[in-house]
Amino acid sequence: MALKDFFIALSENQFLNDNAKKYGLKLGAQTVVAGTNLDEVIISIQKLNAQGISCTVDHLGEFVQNEAEAIAAKEEILRMIEVIHEHQLDAHISLKPSQLGLDLNVDFCYQNIEEIVSCAQQYKLFVNFDMENYERLQVTLDFVLQLSKTYDNVGTVIQAYLHRAMDDLETLKNTRVRIVKGAYKEPETVAFQTKGEIDANFIRLAEYHLLNGKFTSIATHDHRIIAHLQTFIREQAIAKEKYEFQMLYGFRTDLQKSLADEGYPFCTYIPYGEDWYGYFMRRLAERPQNINLVAKQVFNKKTNTLIGIGAAAFLLGRLTKKK
Repeated sequence: MALKDFFIALSENQFLNDNAKKYGLKLGAQTVVAGTNLDEVIISIQKLNAQGISCTVDHLGEFVQNEAEAIAAKEEILRMIEVIHEHQLDAHISLKPSQLGLDLNVDFCYQNIEEIVSCAQQYKLFVNFDMENYERLQVTLDFVLQLSKTYDNVGTVIQAYLHRAMDDLETLKNTRVRIVKGAYKEPETVAFQTKGEIDANFIRLAEYHLLNGKFTSIATHDHRIIAHLQTFIREQAIAKEKYEFQMLYGFRTDLQKSLADEGYPFCTYIPYGEDWYGYFMRRLAERPQNINLVAKQVFNKKTNTLIGIGAAAFLLGRLTKKK
């Protein structure tokens, strides 16, 4: 848990995010971020599509401070939708409500998101609402449920570490859902704290939605959970049209290709943009074993310098709190 807290603290540090952005992907994060602009991300998607892998595309963004930044984020996503359609890519959209103004004004955010969903529906593209921290959970669910009354191309994420996850999954039975473990620090009053509890709930949620839900994205790098659910899918004769396995760009690429080659529906989560640092730190917080998966490719002198600064800031904060 200390390691998870450490990486979450880094992800929330605006100074480190700003400095990482200055370096761009020279720090080595190009192995886990598929470029800084649409031209670069198109190439990444085309390469994965050629391997029989579909993609969900996320334009990264942290610390949206005003409506102009939220509108700029919306315009980038709209351009992304046009590009996916124009190039006939096997891809759909993932977005974060906070990037579109959720923390500024709920109605303003909803208007931005509805514009995106409406544009995507014209091209028959799915839009997934990424789930953020617990404070933003209910309003995100409310957005999805409200939009579902008019549009049929929206879905969201269920985080297995939350106690309420099964209740939310029941509410979203008729919605396309991505099941993840969860990547934010939440108190034990709302979230499981141990890996064993989270893993068990992930399997429980996935099995339930595979049997009762509309469509299930099984989003994990954990080969043990994947193997368990492969057996479950086979024994329950779950149709391929009802599910997919999903992993992050740059992580366990051998396993991604293996699952796709074996004929399992597979989707890679494609992040792009200059604002990559917070995203990457949360991936390490979500599963510290990810360090081993990408360390040789990602960590270099500059990366370690940033993390070292972050470690000092994190420890100083802990010491200050203790006083």
